[in-house]
Formats: sequence, structure tokens, C-alpha cells
Amino acid sequence: MPTLPLIVEPAELLPLLGGPDAPLIVDLSSEANYRRGHIPGAAHVPPQMLLCNRPPAPGRIAPVEQLNRLFTYLGLTPDTHVVVYDDEGGGWAGRFIWTLDMIGHRHYSYLNGGLHAWLSADMPVTAAVEDPNTKPIEVEINPKELIEIPDILAGLENDAIQVLDARNPAEYSGQKVLAQKAGHIPGAINVEWTELMDRHNSLRIRPDAREYLAERGITGDKTIITHCQSHHRSGFTYLVGKSLGFDIKGYHGSWSEWGNHPDTPVEA
Repeated sequence: MPTLPLIVEPAELLPLLGGPDAPLIVDLSSEANYRRGHIPGAAHVPPQMLLCNRPPAPGRIAPVEQLNRLFTYLGLTPDTHVVVYDDEGGGWAGRFIWTLDMIGHRHYSYLNGGLHAWLSADMPVTAAVEDPNTKPIEVEINPKELIEIPDILAGLENDAIQVLDARNPAEYSGQKVLAQKAGHIPGAINVEWTELMDRHNSLRIRPDAREYLAERGITGDKTIITHCQSHHRSGFTYLVGKSLGFDIKGYHGSWSEWGNHPDTPVEA
């Protein structure tokens, strides 16, 4: 199949549908929206399949057995090119791409703007539910790729990282409390995830994302670690960082882990 960029537009994807070079299209929309109408050939994945769903940090990566079931269902092979989208502007799609990175799969694209952009361009949709070509696969999670609390503490100590907090300002400031501790990781920069979406262009990544982040101190000259409450919203900031060529990593424990841990430092 033709090489697809990380960020793909509806007009680039349309000619590939149904053909021999069709990519694996993964839809992370709500089930209701998927059944109402989705890209022809797209397989639906409930976003919860990506999560461990265990307190206190339910957003941590799913166990490998769960991922094996998911990717066997999707028929993922090492050569499969995945195009992923959702109905919310990229949070779950970005989380899926982060998951692919954690298992070492690098062939993927994000449909810019997701379902919103596809529908606004009057592209075809179907309500037909097609199962993908199931193919057994066993994946491995690379522990060196996962960001954990000690990695962040070490990075803060030697000033080697920037923390990009994708939560809303009330969570960041500690006004809204969703864990035992309120506030943010010391030195973290708050950029609410939706601020990186172009509300006037079907929730695509805003064209001035690089400049917008630079104005807030995120320039890409250090490793960036992004998080939210459960590494869902920060799935999108992770994706944006990748699209800009930044060295960006996702903290899957996110605030639900950091804010409930007895020994983590917090600013408010």
C-alpha cells in the first residue's frame, strides 16, 4: 500500500477503502456512533479494551493477555498499517497509537479530525458491522517504553523533562479534586487537550500547534512527558507531540496514580 503519513486527511484515505492495499481501520467512537455510521470496513474497538481498569490507576496499559485478545481480533500483523480515529477529536485514537508504540508497532496513521472531519467532508459511511480478518498474534509490552513514577522523579531532579498536563485548569490548580492529593506535578505546564484542536475545522489538530505550545513553554528541546487523569485526554497531546517531531512520552498512571501515591510531590 502507499506510504501514509502519521496525520492523514479524509481525501487521502478514501481511495484506499476496500482495495487490496486497504489499511486496517480502527474506530474508537462510542458504540452508538459506530452503529449509526462509520467508515466502511472499520472495526470497532471499545476504548476500555486499552485500559487495565483497576484502581487506583485504571488508565494504566491493559495486561498483555487483554492486548493479545484485542490485536488477535483485529488481525494485526507486524506489517499491518493501522489508521485510527474516534468521535471526540483524537483522545482515544491517540491512546491507541500510544499503545501501538508500547508494543513496538510503528505502522500507523491518525485520521485528522476523526469522524467529525470524515462526515464534514461528506465521505461515505455504513452501518454494516464487519469483523476484521482475525489472526492470532502475541504482543509484548516493552517495559523500557513505559513511563513510571521513578522516571518522572529522576527527570525532575536533573531537569531533563517537561511535564505536559492535559487536564483542565481546575484539576491542574487543585480546585477540582479527583484523587487523594490535588494540584499538579511540580513544574508541569498545563495545556488542556481541547486547546490543541481546531474547533473551526472539524476538530483537526490546530495548524499552529507548535507555536501555541511554544508560547506556553513547550518547545520540544527536552523530553516531554504528558498525562491527564487516566492517559485518555493525554492520548491526544501525545499524538500532537509526535506529529510535531517532539520526543514525547505518555505517563499511563497519570494523575489517578500520582495523586493517590503517598510519596509523590505535588504543587497547587
